[in-house]
Amino acid sequence: MENTQAKPKKIVSYAKYGYIFIAPFFIVYAFFMLYPLINTFILSFKGNGSHLDEWVGFQNFQYLLFGGESRNARALQSSYWSSWGNTLLLWVGNFIIQLVLSLLLAVWFSDVRIKLKGSGFFKVAFYLPNIITAASVAGMFALLFANNKYGAVNSLLLDWGWIEDAFPFLNGAWSSRILVMIIQSWMWFGNTTLLLMSGIFGIDPSIYEAASIDGSSGANTFFHITMPILKPIFLYVFITSMIGGLQMFDIPYLFHEGNSLNNSLKTQAVLIYTNFHQTPANYGYSAAASVLLFIVTAALGMFIYRFNTDNTAPVKKKKHTTEGK
Repeated sequence: MENTQAKPKKIVSYAKYGYIFIAPFFIVYAFFMLYPLINTFILSFKGNGSHLDEWVGFQNFQYLLFGGESRNARALQSSYWSSWGNTLLLWVGNFIIQLVLSLLLAVWFSDVRIKLKGSGFFKVAFYLPNIITAASVAGMFALLFANNKYGAVNSLLLDWGWIEDAFPFLNGAWSSRILVMIIQSWMWFGNTTLLLMSGIFGIDPSIYEAASIDGSSGANTFFHITMPILKPIFLYVFITSMIGGLQMFDIPYLFHEGNSLNNSLKTQAVLIYTNFHQTPANYGYSAAASVLLFIVTAALGMFIYRFNTDNTAPVKKKKHTTEGK
């Protein structure tokens, strides 16, 4: 008899199909994200105006951060730091309004004792401003708060006799900033409300029942149970809001009258855009400011995440051995 052995089964690997399916994402990411990022770093070490091809090292960063002897360098430094002030002010202002409003609405709509009807409709209504284009929102508010007497708000205030002349809502430093804060809060509070509501609905109801049996008040339950459990969601909302706030561009840039930009609304992103598109183009300054914004955003994000994360690792128990027993 012949000694026959069973032939090994051929193993078919489908891993290559997985790589084929994910390849389009990496190709698009490399072309539209990775290449522009690398090119921005390269441009930050090149010159400006008629010297775009010259390597200047860290000169662009030096002029932005510390200025220089020339008048243009000092003006660039002043504009750079003032844009940081505007960016932080607009972000903090709209984040406080957005968070307080979202938290109040989330607690209200998730309270089972109230049994609010039509909550689904209100959720959709709250989220609708988030899907409206920024250009439409900026144009609508610019018409409502136009500086002349034909603006809707100024027209009403003049008809009621509350003011004698049209108020410069768009040109005033604080009036324009407050309007941008309100617009940003109105556009994003719905998204934050839904996130907080999902976190509250994920809390075990038995925890609230136990707190109620123990005689815990509503405020005590909120601050000692709801808030600590929602900490991961607060962390996510804070980091995403910070990233969006530091890169705030559309509303501050579009929210002006005529061809002149409001310097009180010149954020970091607006500064980068105007330097990139002016004539002659300051590609080096714009790229250097972009790199600095990238570094600051990444550093703050990592710091906030590490600061709010419990770093306590489980301690391994040491094994004690006894001899002679």
